Amino acid sequence: MSGKNQGNTFRLEVLKARGNGALTTIDNISADATIGELKKRVAQQKPELYFDRQSYRTEPTGKSVKDTQKLSELNIDKVGKIYFKDLGTQIGWSTVFVAEYAGPLFIYLLFYIRPSLVYGSSAGSKPVHLAAHLGAACWIAHYAKRILETIFVHRFSHSTMPVFNLFKNCSYYWGFTALVSFFVNHPKYTPPSFGNAQIYLGLGIFILNEIGNLSIHLLLRDLRPAGSTERRIPYPNKTNPFTNLFHLVSCPNYTYEIGSWLGFSLMTQTLTALLFAFAGAVQMTIWAKQKHRAYKKDFADKYPKQRKSIIPFLI
Repeated sequence: MSGKNQGNTFRLEVLKARGNGALTTIDNISADATIGELKKRVAQQKPELYFDRQSYRTEPTGKSVKDTQKLSELNIDKVGKIYFKDLGTQIGWSTVFVAEYAGPLFIYLLFYIRPSLVYGSSAGSKPVHLAAHLGAACWIAHYAKRILETIFVHRFSHSTMPVFNLFKNCSYYWGFTALVSFFVNHPKYTPPSFGNAQIYLGLGIFILNEIGNLSIHLLLRDLRPAGSTERRIPYPNKTNPFTNLFHLVSCPNYTYEIGSWLGFSLMTQTLTALLFAFAGAVQMTIWAKQKHRAYKKDFADKYPKQRKSIIPFLI
């Protein structure tokens, strides 16, 4: 009988969260087994449902449970059933990030180095404004930084994501790159209204925020041991003043990212760059609020109460 305990083991019925029917039955599984161990047992029976493709919950429409949670902690050994969701074909986070960041490098360079291919043969002989030169340098530096961070800095709590995200993310970054670079590198590009003062102010804002963003990423890397999913409360690094933003917000890396693109928009004075900054700010605000709530839930009273999600004193 499903759910009947035999000592410390029981028979577990794995049901489909969507649709009707059972996926499989696991005999003699320990009540102390974790969700991660359950995933391995299911993968042995159904190899197409490899570890990272599986998600489990205690109710059909409930939230996914963590791999480290024991079946007994979730009372699964009492009810004898758990609900399975297929996350679909998975792809590595690093692969997705490198692909979505490599595209902007080559697309922007196409508009900048070979304008005749985009705007016509006469475009190659037109002078290029200082703002366009600096815009190309900043754009390439930003995405080269992102690729290097993906390879050498970031430590991901999950090793994979749905393969659909590859197409969704690449469409966003590649599409905005084409839109922004088309106008910044256009032969009829209109320089910033306040000349070099505006250009260098925007450049300074961009550079400072890029340094701040990198500083936060390095601090977060050191916060999580390699190969671990451990979560800790991030605090400023006394040796790096850029990390002091952690006193005010939970996700200063996003704050600095928004600052970078506002600086870029000021430097190039293009509506499409500002639109890109706005779209990124909206998405990062959503992510920041989610992470802020997760920090408060995980650490409760220990988490600094003065922190906002992304914008100091406001959001």
